[in-house]
Amino acid sequence: METLLGTTLPVFIGLTIFIMGFAAFMTGQALANTWRPYWHAVPYSFLLGFADRFLTWGLFEGELLSLSGYIIDSLVLLAIATTAYRLTRARRMVTQYPWIYERSGPFSWREKSVP
Repeated sequence: METLLGTTLPVFIGLTIFIMGFAAFMTGQALANTWRPYWHAVPYSFLLGFADRFLTWGLFEGELLSLSGYIIDSLVLLAIATTAYRLTRARRMVTQYPWIYERSGPFSWREKSVP
C-alpha cells in the first residue's frame, strides 16, 4: 500500500483526505458559488494533488515523484471537489430560482411541477 500511495496510510488520510480535502472542498464550493463551469475543478484538483505530493515529501519524507501517489491523491481530491461542487450548485439553483426549481436530492434539482 505504501508503494502505491508513495507514503504511509496515516499520512495519506491526514494530509490528503483531511487537510488537502478541505482545500478541495472549498475549491468546489467556490467554483459553484461563482457559477464557474465544472471542468475548472479538474485542473485545480491536479494542482492540489501536486501541492499534496510536495507536502508529503517535505513534511513526512514521502516519495515526491510517485506517479501512482500523485494520481491517487489528485483523483481523491477531484472526488471531494466534485461532491462540494454538486452540493453547492444544487443549493444555489434552488435558492437563486425558487420559482423554477426544487430540490430532488442532495446533489440535484428539478423543475417544479405546475399544478
